[in-house]
Amino acid sequence: MEVRKMLVSLISVVIFATTVVLGITTKYYTYEEDAPGTFIGNLSMDLKIDPSEDPNTSFRFMQEGNSSLIQMRKCDGLLTVGQRIDREKLCQRSTQCLITSDVVVFSKEKFHLIHVEIHVRDINDHSPMFPHNEIQLEILESMAVGTHFPLEVANDLDVGNNYIQSYQLFHNSYFDIEVRTAEDDMKFAQLVLVKELDREIEDSYTLQVTASDGGSPPKSGSVTVHVKVLDSNDNSPQFEHKSLKVELNEDAPIGFLLLRVQAFDPDHGQNGDVHYDFVEGVLNDMKNNFDIDPLSGAVTVKSMVDFEVRKSYELNIQAYDLGENSIPSTCAVIIEIVDVNDNAPDITIKPMTLMNEGMAYITEVAAVESFVALISVTDKDSGANGYVHVSLHGHEHFKLQQAYGDNFMIVTTSALDREKIPEYNLTVIAEDLGSPPFKTFTQYTIRVGDENDNPPLFSQPVYEISVMENKAPGSYIASLVARDPDEAANGKVTYKLLENEVEGVLVSSFLSVDSVSGTLYTVSSLDHEHVKQIEVAILATDGGSPSLSSTALVKVRIVDENDNVPFITYPVLINGSTDVPIPYNAPAGYIALRVEAHDMDDGVNAELSYTILEDKEILFSINKKSGEIVLKHRLMFRYDDVIEIKVRVSDLGRTPFSCTATIRFVVSDTEPLEKQVMVVLESSDEKDDHDVDVSLIVIVLLGTMCVMLLVAIAAVALSRRTIHRDVSISKMEGGSAGHFKKTLLPSHSIDSSDTNSFSGGSTTVTEQISSSRGDSSYEEEQSKDSDNKVFQPLFNKTHFEPLAIWQGDRYALQTSVFKTTDQMSVKDSGKGDSDFNDSDSDTGGEAGQKMTTLNHRHARSSFHTGPMSGTCSAREIPTHASSTHVGKSGYTLAYQMPVCSQRLSSHVQGPSWRDYGYNTVLPRASEQTQESRCHRMGMLPSQLYYNQPAHAQMDRQGPATKEPTSDMATTPVVSF
Repeated sequence: MEVRKMLVSLISVVIFATTVVLGITTKYYTYEEDAPGTFIGNLSMDLKIDPSEDPNTSFRFMQEGNSSLIQMRKCDGLLTVGQRIDREKLCQRSTQCLITSDVVVFSKEKFHLIHVEIHVRDINDHSPMFPHNEIQLEILESMAVGTHFPLEVANDLDVGNNYIQSYQLFHNSYFDIEVRTAEDDMKFAQLVLVKELDREIEDSYTLQVTASDGGSPPKSGSVTVHVKVLDSNDNSPQFEHKSLKVELNEDAPIGFLLLRVQAFDPDHGQNGDVHYDFVEGVLNDMKNNFDIDPLSGAVTVKSMVDFEVRKSYELNIQAYDLGENSIPSTCAVIIEIVDVNDNAPDITIKPMTLMNEGMAYITEVAAVESFVALISVTDKDSGANGYVHVSLHGHEHFKLQQAYGDNFMIVTTSALDREKIPEYNLTVIAEDLGSPPFKTFTQYTIRVGDENDNPPLFSQPVYEISVMENKAPGSYIASLVARDPDEAANGKVTYKLLENEVEGVLVSSFLSVDSVSGTLYTVSSLDHEHVKQIEVAILATDGGSPSLSSTALVKVRIVDENDNVPFITYPVLINGSTDVPIPYNAPAGYIALRVEAHDMDDGVNAELSYTILEDKEILFSINKKSGEIVLKHRLMFRYDDVIEIKVRVSDLGRTPFSCTATIRFVVSDTEPLEKQVMVVLESSDEKDDHDVDVSLIVIVLLGTMCVMLLVAIAAVALSRRTIHRDVSISKMEGGSAGHFKKTLLPSHSIDSSDTNSFSGGSTTVTEQISSSRGDSSYEEEQSKDSDNKVFQPLFNKTHFEPLAIWQGDRYALQTSVFKTTDQMSVKDSGKGDSDFNDSDSDTGGEAGQKMTTLNHRHARSSFHTGPMSGTCSAREIPTHASSTHVGKSGYTLAYQMPVCSQRLSSHVQGPSWRDYGYNTVLPRASEQTQESRCHRMGMLPSQLYYNQPAHAQMDRQGPATKEPTSDMATTPVVSF
């Protein structure tokens, strides 16, 4: 038996493969109750997948729900029975019993979805059984032939041919058996009266009913029916229809009136009082869903029905009266459930790898169109209500493809890169075609799994690092970082120093690298004189499998330090000294010796300087760079005399090192060689003895310049204050001892750049001599007005000319009023507001000094050309006023000079001087030389009045023919 079943199993294995892009459905058959380990099928063989072509090929279930019933070998997909399968327990009365699984196959860098359906075939392992062993049935003797009497339904858990196929009634001539099949393929039996009964002949019958299935061998079950014949009642209730069919919407509420059955009984009293009830033997689930009113016959909904659970019900209703020996009549009511769109689509997503709920994982190296997740969409409704449209939204890297039935696959459309997009959020939408339609949304996350597809990378391929020599072992040099964008172990980087040799020594003897941080350290003290540069390769490796790596070249340049003392290589020293012969008649400039030295350091630290520390005879000089020792004078020693000097050799490092040697020159009788004679221009050793630190000299010079600058600034400031003081009008001495008073009048101001000539009738400022105010009041006003008042010259009909008046011991300069039409002109040097560089001055510096103080010697040279005799009297000398335009600053004054009684010849005229400035006090007449007359034109700046020096100008003019007309003295009118 077992051999036969195994052969049938092997023969009946059917492969039904439907390829929809990447989805493949395979069907296998097996029997229930097969022993564990029974062969079912081989996926790799049936699907023509050769695992030898790709050693990474693997088969695995997406879910482990049925793994206990079905076993699958990972390497080739061999399917076997895991444990005994009970079809009746697994699928109950379903005619088709399936064990379904979704298998993910990874082959050739691509994921495939295999849908496996294992059909479990039924074996006849159950016999038909009636609910009771005996059935009691009462029948009136007046029952008509052909009347049907329902019996209890026998139950058989098997399906198909193994289910009940027939009912049999043995050895009875009054009754027969009739088998009916319901819509759910259940078969039930009814007794049929085939011959009239006569209670007087026989009042009871015992019947044996047997139910048999179609198994091989068949199995059966039986029940005993006891029929009792009753005396007839006049009338029995009768239904209008023996059977009825009605429809019921599945969403009908509880209490809904389905129909009302009605039976008629012509009798009166209790014999005509009809009641309704379900026939005995009606299944409990029908009684739970429906109810009948015993008086009215109204059938109502007792609980909600579901089209998706059961599509139809058959109710057997009986009507009976309350009379004695009442015989009930029956009516069959068939209820068909009508589907309505009351269910929304249900979405189930099965990821390829179940790790977290609502999330799928896929490796970033998966090929295009690789399977990611399976979407199962179900709708319990039927027809258009159950037809579902599915769509995927979220990212173009994924799409939907139909796998099988109402199942869809999420597959990739392009290559994935976790380092760019580590996670995708997708939305699955399922919508049925009902009216109104139901729509379901499901959010789903796909996380991209990391693969070791990125090697660690350094920021640059070559690093150049400088490190000072003599660093202690273990000193930090630099940190190298290689970055790996992968995750976890794939991104964990370790560092390793690749061995090579430097100057015949392993590089690991000089440097080491921390395997975790990538930090370089010194292993031993580095010596520039031994190794000047170390080139080492650093290997960065990640922790993936297989691991990836990259290298970087590190060039460590060892920077020299001044750590070596120079030593003399020639002449050869013994205990720090040596004897060198020198000719007795060596001339001046003779190269007695060339000292040669060497320093193991590099660069500046190896540059050497030679000096003579000790030379008692002061006979030699040495070249600092070449080390040549030269005679400064002709040698005047006798044979065998010894001349001893001490030489020092120093390097030029920041902290210099030096060595010394004592050289003893022994006078010999050899002749000097001409090639050893050189011209000595200066003694190098003397210069060396007086060398001063250059930086110190620079600092001293800068300090001296700063001090000189401060002194110059102070001198300029003091000079300006002296000018203010010396030019003050308060120091004027005269017979009237008058003081100047300034009175500001309404002015017509012009810009300093205005070059138009002033008219004679304009009035701006007048200054009168006042004897009533003291020096202090004048100085006060002067200080208030001198620096911030700007005046424009005012020309009246009366012009002002300065007049020199003798006051006993000196001349005082005053101005007189002349009624003349001559105009004064204002002239500018064109040099801005400079105090010392007017256009009419010869030297700015001398003019400023002459304005500050004018001594008698200066006055003599300014006004006279020769000695003067006699008494001098003041007389008016006409001024020559040019008609030039007013410049940017200053004004022109015409001075009338004193005329002596003894005059020079008319053809003799004094020269014109232009090298002095304006002064209000003239020198004594006794100190002046005689002179005919002279004129002086002075320029004053516009910024200050009486405070800034005016540059004088003298022009030769003819003698004045006009005497002064007034003794009133006033201050010259000036423009600022």
